[in-house]
This record gives sequence, structure tokens and C-alpha cells, in this order.
Amino acid sequence: SYKKIKYGIKKTLWKQPGLQVWRIENLDLKLVPKDLHGKFYTGDAYLLLFTTAAPSYNIHMWLGNECSQDESGAAAIFATQLDDFLGGGPVQFREVQNCESNTFLGYFKSGIQYQKGGVASGFHHVVTNDTNVKRLLHVKGRRAIRATEVAMSWNSFNKGDCFIIDLGKDIYQWCGSECSYFERVKAAEFAINIRDSDRNGRAKLHLVEEGQETAEIIQVTLNYTHIAPLLCISDASGTMKVSVVAQTSPFKQAMLSPEECYILDNGVDMNIFVWKGPKANTEERKAAMSAGQQFIKDKGYSNKTQIQVIPAGAETTLFKQFFSDWKDKDETTGPSKPFTIGRIAKVKQVPFDASTLHTNKVMAAQHGMVDDGKGKVQVRIWRVENGDKMPIDPSSYGHFYGGDCYLILYSYGHGGPEKHIIYTWQGLKCTQDELTASAFLTVQLDDSMGGSPVQVRVTQGQEPPHLMSLFQGKPMIIHLGGTSRKDGQSKANSTRLFHIRQSSSHATRAVEVEPCGSKLNTNDVFVLKTPSALFVWRGVGASDEEIAAAKYVVAFLGGTATQVSEGKEPADFWSALGGKKDYQTSKSLQKVVKPPRLFGCSNKTGRLIVRRYVHNQYNFTQSDLATDDVMILDVWDQIFVWVGKDSNEEERTGAPKMAKQYVDSDPSGRRGLPITTVKQGAEPSTFTGWFQAWDSNMWDTDPLARIRARF
Repeated sequence: SYKKIKYGIKKTLWKQPGLQVWRIENLDLKLVPKDLHGKFYTGDAYLLLFTTAAPSYNIHMWLGNECSQDESGAAAIFATQLDDFLGGGPVQFREVQNCESNTFLGYFKSGIQYQKGGVASGFHHVVTNDTNVKRLLHVKGRRAIRATEVAMSWNSFNKGDCFIIDLGKDIYQWCGSECSYFERVKAAEFAINIRDSDRNGRAKLHLVEEGQETAEIIQVTLNYTHIAPLLCISDASGTMKVSVVAQTSPFKQAMLSPEECYILDNGVDMNIFVWKGPKANTEERKAAMSAGQQFIKDKGYSNKTQIQVIPAGAETTLFKQFFSDWKDKDETTGPSKPFTIGRIAKVKQVPFDASTLHTNKVMAAQHGMVDDGKGKVQVRIWRVENGDKMPIDPSSYGHFYGGDCYLILYSYGHGGPEKHIIYTWQGLKCTQDELTASAFLTVQLDDSMGGSPVQVRVTQGQEPPHLMSLFQGKPMIIHLGGTSRKDGQSKANSTRLFHIRQSSSHATRAVEVEPCGSKLNTNDVFVLKTPSALFVWRGVGASDEEIAAAKYVVAFLGGTATQVSEGKEPADFWSALGGKKDYQTSKSLQKVVKPPRLFGCSNKTGRLIVRRYVHNQYNFTQSDLATDDVMILDVWDQIFVWVGKDSNEEERTGAPKMAKQYVDSDPSGRRGLPITTVKQGAEPSTFTGWFQAWDSNMWDTDPLARIRARF
């Protein structure tokens, strides 16, 4: 086993930054492909290794709720051997399903999936493009998304959450009437990820609100519920007998007599309910469990069928949803009417220990790099035009215009079978017709290649590091708007500003931003083009690689550039930017050792808590800010408290106190750091500078509407 650990790690380039995942199969290790990372069978155990650029290592042993003792033991042995092979330096984590650490969850920004079964029951990780699927996923979480496969039955649903009904070629996002706005956003992102990653873009997405279910949804879910009968348990005749009250649900609450006990038969989903009336006689109440056990035996159900004995007044949500008119005591509205948005249950307040936040060590998530974009590769790019794809002149590869959509085909071999990735890049100012056509053309291209490519949809400003690395050392240049169409280009502005930044994976991107002094950032390089001059501005913390990338932007814009160092700007430089303004000048941006950290403050559970938002190192985007929460951004020499417009009063008043406790309890001695409160829509440059290509107009459109435009 030790030799296999050593061979397996060497074979997968253990010094290369990123994530490796193995599944325990027959007490052996089997490598999980990168496109299946984040999917875990509940009957299995896994071993994960995360390597940073330093390098340093984290080892995670993940145990599903239904994995065997042998599998969990094997995972522990392999983790110990891996630690030994790496010199005893790694940090080790024991992860249990549904209770994973923030460090673990940070590796999977798209969320994690819990799938039924495992090796012992013959379940194997599926390949992409498989449309022979029929499953129901219960989506939970606002930042760390968990999607758990549950029984394909209406009984699995509840009003407070979102569910994904995955039928292969059709994927339905079902939203309960009481689920939150942000849960809808995250569930939509998860559904898009299934379409793009699991189906290679070949599935169609649908949005369904509670009460508006289609015939197909009803067919695959409700047919289970309608066979559940309600039965009465009575000893009125002198012996305990069971009689049918109603053959099918939904039932009426009045069918439950307080003088009797009842069995609700949901055996098809491996559980039955025994309801005890408050005035039932003692013998009937005592016999509730034994009556349930006998009922399971008489019906021939599995001996693993669950029994829930429920006294009146303690009914669960699952039990109540079999009744069409259920009302709890003192409730004035039926379950078909949603509660007031934002209503929070009364929960005993427990003081939050802000010092525990410091135990969450800095973690960079995986880069998603299938290779370094070099070697034996081929790149072909098309622009979406009039419903078709038009080839782009290779001399302009790397330039992307916000008014266009593009298809990028990347083929690579590296000594093995040729593989392919199709990136579909969608500009923020392209038309709806172009968005639709880009999705269709992607599937068409995929079909023409036998369905083998991996498909990745990319929205302008969200480019993954691998896409940025495809242009052979040149930066990816993203134009604010316009088009690359022949004779269709709109006239560029006479003054243009490009923001150049290198990512943590060393890929470089140049993004055009509004020409304004507040857009500058001390950590980066900017190229400013005016009608009469061309400047390359270097911030104090900028890298040589960013300066090298600026040469390509200069070559495109034309002219001879004047090199400008931060603090030595000529007057015409500031004049072109509308005058000198405050911009991001935090010294902690220069040669960052400790990356910024982002936390969310929420009382959605009824108690104000703060959770770390684990993310790619220094790669925060504006969409990471939850508008219905208060966020804390720690940039080490100051703290920002960002107030979302939909946050509630307790979050707004409690978050600054949490921020102060957090700073005062920092063992590194940062007591007294400035704490700045900023409100959504009025963010200063000292805040927005931590988010590349901040869009001041983003808050003008609904985030959920932006997500659903990708359906």
C-alpha cells in the first residue's frame, strides 16, 4: 500500500498546486478525474490532497454516512502513509458528510453533491454527457452548497428549500414558497453547473415555482405520494385491528380523531408514521411502535424501513405535507400560503466567539488547470454571428469584446489520446439572440466531435485561469464593449483604460474599465490611451509579469508608451482620468503574504453567526457579496463591513460588533485596526479595489435575473 501511495502521488505530480482526489475501492486507491471532483457517494470513503504553491499540503479523509468500517479504516491508513511520504508536514483533516470543514468546502466553489450508493452497491462515478439520469437533489446552503440525492418522491420536498429534478435532458429547479432569494440564486448556479459540467451543455434548464409543477414533474414525483394510505389503529373490538381511513393522500386533518392512533403508510420511501391521538387509550398509545413493526412485516417491507411515532402537536414537516389543509395550533393560514419573507424563529441567543475565526487558515482553492496551456495544443476560436459561428483571424486570438459571444475549442494530447474543451465566452453586452445561439452552437460543435469535449460556459469577467493561459504568454484582453465583427465595430472611445492583473495561477488578464482615477490599484499595472498620449502606469506592488503583459496592450492600441511610476504621474495623466481621485493604495496589497479574507454575517438560522467565505486566493468577485447579508472583508491593515441592501436590522447592527471582537481577539495583535462600514451601491475605491473589474452598474440589475438569463 505504501508503494502504491508513493507511485500514485508521483504519477499525479504531487508538487503541482491543486487538488487530487482518490476513492477507496476494495481497500485500494482509485484516482477520481478532475471533472468529477465535488461528487461523493455516501457509501464510500475518499482521500484528498491539496497542494499549495509553497508547496504546503492538506490531507483530507472524507467519510460518507454509509461507508463501512473497513473503508473508513483504510482511508485512515492511507492518510497516515501519505503524510509519512510527504515528510510529516501536511495538515490532516477528518471530514464527515454534512459536517465538512470550511477548508474542505473551499475547494469546490460550485458546491458538492452527495450521491446515493457506493462501491459496495455497484455504483461508479458516471461520465459526462450521460442523459440516462433520474434523480432528485435537495440543495442546501447559501455559500457552501450541498446537494444531497434524496428519494424521487413528493415526500422529499419542503417549502423552505430548493430542489433540482434531474431527468437527464431536462433539469428542473423547483423553488419552495418559503425559500430565500439567495438560495434561489445558488440553486440556479448549481443547476447551470450540472448542465454545463455533467451534461456538456446538452440539457435544458427549467424554473418551477411551488404550485406550478409541470405534468412531467408530477409524473415522476407525485405518483409515489398518491398511493400512501391512512389507517386507523383501534382496540374497540377487544383486539388491536387496523382499518383503512383513506386510500390515497392528500388527506384532511379532520380525518385524525384525537381518540385514536393512525398509521400513515409511506413504505414505498422506506418510512411509515404512527400518529398518537392525545385522547387515545393507554393500550393503543403503548402499542404504537409494535403496531408499526407488525405493519411493516405484514406489508413485506424491508426491515430497514423507518418508523416515526409522532404524538399530536409534534408533527414533522414531512408528515404534515400529506395533508392538504394542515394547520398547527394557533396558526391562521394553511400551508399553501407562504410565511412573511424574512421571518425568523425565536432561538436562544448564544454569544459568538469571534476568536474562533482565526483557526480557519488561509486556503487557496484549486485552479482547475487541466494543463498549462502549452505543449502539443491547438486553439480555434469562432465568433457568434447571425446564428452561426464565424472563424476569428488567429492574429486577434486573445481579444474578447463585451458585445460578442465566442466559442473557443482547445485540443491537447501530451502523448495520450487527444482531448478537447469547448469554452463558450459570453460578453456582458451581447444580445439575447447571441446568448441563445452560443448555447446551440456549442452543442452542435460538441455533437460534431462525438460528444467527447468538456464544455465550459464563461461569463465576461469570470474567466477561469486555464482559459486565460491559452494564448502562449500573451494576456487575455477583454474589451469593455464593442464587437470584433468586420465592418461592425463601433468606434472606440478616445480615452481607454486597461487594468492588468496576474492571477494566483500566474495567468494574466487585461480588462478594460471606465477611464477614471478611482479605478487605479497600487498592486497592478494600467495602460491609459488618450487622443494624444499613451501611458503605462505601474503601481508600487505590481509585478514584472504584469509590466510584460502591458506591452501587448500597448502594441494593440498603437503608439509609444510613456512609463509612469505610482506617485510620479504627470498632470496630463490625471487630466485624462478626470482628475486625481482616491484609489486603492493599501500597503497590504504590495507583495501580499496574507491574502484578504471574506466573511458573511447572517442570522438566517435565528442566531447571528459569522462564517468564512473560503475562495481562490485574492480572486474575489463582486458576485461573492450576498445582498441579503452583511459581509466582513479583512485586508489585514483594515476591516470593511459591507452592508447588503436586503440585510436585516440585527445583521446590520451586530456585524460591526463582530468585526471589532474579531480584530481585538486576533492573536497577531491587530487590536485597534480601522473598521470601515460601506453600503451596497456606495462602495469606495479602497473597497472595490479588492475585486477585479468592479462594475458600478452591477447592482442596477437583479442577480437572480442575471443567473436565469443563462437558463
